[in-house]
Formats: sequence, C-alpha cells, structure tokens
Amino acid sequence: MGAGAQRDLLIALVLAGVCLQGTQPQQARPGEPRKPFFERFRRLEEQFRRFQEITLVRLQEIAANYNVSYNIDAGFRRLEERHEALESAANATHAALDEELRQLKSGAKKLQNKTKKAALRVQALEDTWQERERQGVAERGAQEALLSNLTQEIARQQEDTRALQAGQGSLRKVLESLQDALKNQGAKLAELEQLAKTPPEHNEVLLPSGLAAAPLLNRSPTEKEPEAAAGQSLTLKKLRTKHRQRKKLLQQENRSLGAQAQNASLLGQEPAPPETEEEAPPRPELQGLRQERLLMDKASEEEREVPKAPHPPGTICNVGAMLVFPNASTENFAAFGPSFPTGLLELSLCSWVRTSARYLGTILSYATEDNDNKLVLHGRDAAPRNAVHFVIGDPAFRELPVGRLLDGRWHHLCVIWSSIQGRYWFYVDRRLVSMGSRFRKGYEVPAGGSLVLGQEQDTLGGGFEPSEAFVGRLAGWALWDRALSPGEVSGLAIGNGLPRGPILSLANATKLSGAVRKVSCSCLEHCL
Repeated sequence: MGAGAQRDLLIALVLAGVCLQGTQPQQARPGEPRKPFFERFRRLEEQFRRFQEITLVRLQEIAANYNVSYNIDAGFRRLEERHEALESAANATHAALDEELRQLKSGAKKLQNKTKKAALRVQALEDTWQERERQGVAERGAQEALLSNLTQEIARQQEDTRALQAGQGSLRKVLESLQDALKNQGAKLAELEQLAKTPPEHNEVLLPSGLAAAPLLNRSPTEKEPEAAAGQSLTLKKLRTKHRQRKKLLQQENRSLGAQAQNASLLGQEPAPPETEEEAPPRPELQGLRQERLLMDKASEEEREVPKAPHPPGTICNVGAMLVFPNASTENFAAFGPSFPTGLLELSLCSWVRTSARYLGTILSYATEDNDNKLVLHGRDAAPRNAVHFVIGDPAFRELPVGRLLDGRWHHLCVIWSSIQGRYWFYVDRRLVSMGSRFRKGYEVPAGGSLVLGQEQDTLGGGFEPSEAFVGRLAGWALWDRALSPGEVSGLAIGNGLPRGPILSLANATKLSGAVRKVSCSCLEHCL
C-alpha cells in the first residue's frame, strides 16, 4: 500500500470518528425526528471538506516548518564548515606569524649583535684615532721643538756669517797687502835676475843696498868673480823660495776666502759651522726623522712592487691535504669537533691559499657563547677588499694587507700572535708584510668554542653570510699554540713539512658541509 492510500485511509477513519461523535448525541435526544440520509451525508461532506481544509493547512504548516528546519540544519552545517575553514586558516596564519616572529627575533638578534660589534668597532676606531691624535700632537710638539732648535741654529749660523763677512774685509785688506808685497818681491826678483845676467865687473853697482859689497872690493878680480857669482846665486835661490812660499800662502788665502763666501751664500739651504771643515754630527731628532722617512719610502716601494709568484708548482711538497670551497654559499664550511684543548696565550696559523675572487673572505672563525669573535681572520666582499681583519676578542682587531693574494695563484700565509707583549707578525710567501705590538697584551683565547673554516659566525655555529664566505682552496692548513720562528715559517713555505707540535690540521676536521671537498695532495702541483 502506497503512502497516498495510507493517508486517505487515515483521513477516512478520522472522518468516521467525527461522524459517529456527531450522530450519537442526536440519537440520544428523544422525540427528535430523523433527518434524511442525504442531509446527514451533506453535513458529513461539509465537515469532511472543512477537515480537509484544516488538514491541508496543517500539512502546509508542517511542510513549511520542515523546510525551515531543513534550511536551518543546512545553514548550521555551512556555518560549521565555514568555521572549520576559518579555524584552519587562522591556525595556518598563526603558524606563519609564529615563523615570521621567530625569523624577526633571529634577525633582530643578529642585527643587535652586528650593531653591538659595529659599535665596539667604532669605539675601537675612535680609541685608535684618539691615540693617533695624541701621537700626532706629541710628534707635532717634537717637530715644533726641532723647528725651534733649527731656527736657533740658523740664527747662530747667520751671526757666524755676519762675523765672517765682517772678517772678510780685514782678510781682503791682508790679501791686498800680500799682493802688494808679492808684486814688490816680483820686482826685486826681476832686478836680481837682471843682475845675474849682467857682466861681473858691474855687479858692485847693481847690488841692492842691503847687501854688503865691501869684502868683494878688497879681493882680487880672480877671487871676486866666483864668490860674487856664488853669493848672487844663493841670494837668488832664497828669494825665489820665499816668493814661492808667499805665493802658496796667497793661493791658500784665496781658496779660504772663496770657500767662506760660498758657505755664506749657501747658508740658507744647508747651514754648517764655518770654523771647521769637519762635518757636524747629525742631531738625534734629525736622525729619527730621516729613519722614519727611509722606512716610509721603503714601505711605499714595497707596496708599488709587483708581487712575486711563489716557487713553481712541483717544488713545494709535504702539503698533506686541501679543502675546496667552490662558491659563496652559506652551506659551505668545514668544522672541527673539539677545538682547542686549553686556552691560547700564543698562536700561529699557517696555510696555502689560492682564490680567484676579488676578495679573500673569512679563513677562520672561532666563537664562544659570550662572544662570536674570539678569533677571526675575517674578510668580506666590501671595501677595502685588499685587506682582512685579524680579530682577537672582539672588538680588538688589526688590518692585514692581502692584495697580493688575489691573483689566482698559490700563496703561503702565516699569522702569528703572542700575548706576552701583544706582538703579531703577518708573513706572505716567507716575507714579513705587517707587524705590530700592544695587540691584546695578556689576553687568553679561551677553549671550548666552535671553530669553523670558510665562514664567519654571527652566532655559535651559525649566522653565516654569503658576502663573508671564502671561495677558493686551502692547503696545508695548521694551527699551533706557540709562536713560530721566522726559520720555521720559511721552512713551511718551501715545503719542509710542518714544524713540531701543531694542535689542529685539516686531518682534524670533523664536518665538511655543503659542496666543500677534501682532496689529498702531497705537492702543490697536485692541488689543482
């Protein structure tokens, strides 16, 4: 039976019940006449029609209520789905915000560290500048004192010159008198020569008045002639000798006057004492300035000099191993598990380096929990690219020149530091190119940190930047806890092997990250 038939049966039963309820009271009334069947049927039909209308209205209300309920359920389901979608989107947004906040915190921490390091470096530069300013003031004071001494010396020289000029007139008068005497002597010598040429019998008349002629007159003519000739020749010799002496004395006086006049004319350029011919000893201030000038000229000549290539490949052996850093990725680095067994009061870092980049990059970075720059040989792709910072206990650092390493060839470098006097030395291809003192005197590099090759750590074991990465090859890298001697540095550079007692080498590297490769090569000709 279908749903429609059931509904019709239900309606019929309801109508029948209504009809029965309507007929029973009518039958109970006595004396009421029976109505016709059709009248009751009409009434029943009318009641059925009203019931049908009421039922239809009720069914429509039920259908409307059902539709409203269905729509409400559908709306609730849609709202629930939308709520779930919004909740998942909110969760995703919250996760993204948490990640961004974490990155912002990390970036803020890095920026804070960099700002702190920059502030410390600025403070170090200001201290250095103030120290240089104080040195400049002291040097200017010394130069002013030297200038004052030179001015006083020039004043004394000018006074001596005026004294020389005053004495020059008297010397000129003496010279004129000597010239007159020389002329008189020359005239007398000419007379004597003329007398020697005359016959002997006229000698008595031509003899000067100062010569005694009486003994000659009392002798015989045969005795007079040889004796007179002998006397004349003796007197002539004496006069000639005296004339030569006076002429020589006159020439010496002329030379002395000429030299004094020349010294007086050149006094403004190079003052010198006129009283002696010996050179005055140089003053200590002048010696210091000359030595500094010579050192500066030598340094400038070394900077202008074209860097020489190291020994030809094949002659440098005992290298051991090489690390290749192919690009500037932050994933490329080499790490050491245990770093230093104890703190370092001295250190020596040596390696063969080859790079084709326009900057050297960071060779070594050693960081601890409290300071990420305990020991760094730091370079970056920023000006000045021909120098690196040798950092010990940030912010203290020294700038090392590395321009000669940027030619794409193998070069040997050694950085040596000692806390005893705070001295450091920087060798390139066995040549000392930089040195200094009072750099972290008495400082100790602590143990227990993170040691990385090829990257600069801004945080412990991380915080790398591509602009600070090393790109190239490192061969024969080693670290000592003592200061190597120049002979040991030279032996390393010519391939005599490692000196005694290295605390770390490439054999101790525990992690090669990224594209870093380790190549075994005993000689540099194999490290290509």
